Amino acid sequence: MIKNANYPQYVLISPSRNEARFIEETLKSVISQTVLPLKWVIVNDGSTDATGEIAARYAAQYDWIEVIDRPVRKERHFAAKVEAFRAGMERVKHLEYEIIGNLDADVTLDIDHFEFLLSKFEQDSRLGVAGTVFREPSGYNSATDSFEGQTYVSGQCQIFRRQCFEEIGGYVPSKAGGIDWMAVTTARMIGWTTRSFREKSFLHHRPLGTADRGTFAKNVAYGKKDYILGGHPLWEFFRCSYQMTKRPYVLGGVGLFSGFVMAFLSHAERPVSAELMRFHRREQMLKLKNIVSALCRFKKVNNFELLPLEPKPARTSLTK
Repeated sequence: MIKNANYPQYVLISPSRNEARFIEETLKSVISQTVLPLKWVIVNDGSTDATGEIAARYAAQYDWIEVIDRPVRKERHFAAKVEAFRAGMERVKHLEYEIIGNLDADVTLDIDHFEFLLSKFEQDSRLGVAGTVFREPSGYNSATDSFEGQTYVSGQCQIFRRQCFEEIGGYVPSKAGGIDWMAVTTARMIGWTTRSFREKSFLHHRPLGTADRGTFAKNVAYGKKDYILGGHPLWEFFRCSYQMTKRPYVLGGVGLFSGFVMAFLSHAERPVSAELMRFHRREQMLKLKNIVSALCRFKKVNNFELLPLEPKPARTSLTK
């Protein structure tokens, strides 16, 4: 039963490519939400499987779902995801909404997932980006197995206050990835609160970073991304060392290190501003300081709370 609650109006956009295995689970999750979106645009981004056909079946039944079909392309990269998202935004620009979200087509949500997030936006006028932690079939849990923490919102389900999204300039294209990270970190840099809540979670069906590639290649790509996003070399050293203790043992860290070094030697172009890189490195060093402090006191490292939720200064616009 759909609640007629007085929540902010929200829209969803789902760039989707070759997600026939999972998209129906996402579709079932959204149509079952206790608070439905004003509009959900599914952008079939050149899929060569049945993604478009599955989405079209649901769009025929629900007038608030729209499917856009884009041409088939050979290359899969994250810059194309931004283009697809922008195509979706064109279909909602005439609507009156306060919240806009990117939703990947390989997730399963609780029926009150969006009601929960909308309530958080209602409670905090400074909340610019919100989401929840997620888990994967392998047992991975972003609340405990990642150092991104409570101020990072995962890109699989990343929900923005419209004003915040417009102030950061939306998603920035980057073939190597990191578009979701750039968005949420930029929002935090200019003074918005960004928050991942662990009271709820969602299921991400596809293991992170494994679309069209294996585990080692995934880690090489992550290392390259760490460099192009301006990661601090000292943080990367500790990240690689830590990854060597996780499956696949040693190889994961070697892959990260290889990707970072290759990107450095090739002078890979960085899509981030010097201002954002400085902000990012300051946060990394604060995390590292808190990790070392906990270890020196023989305390367990709390991955999720390495960056505390602190009062924010007055919001400022991005430097042009």
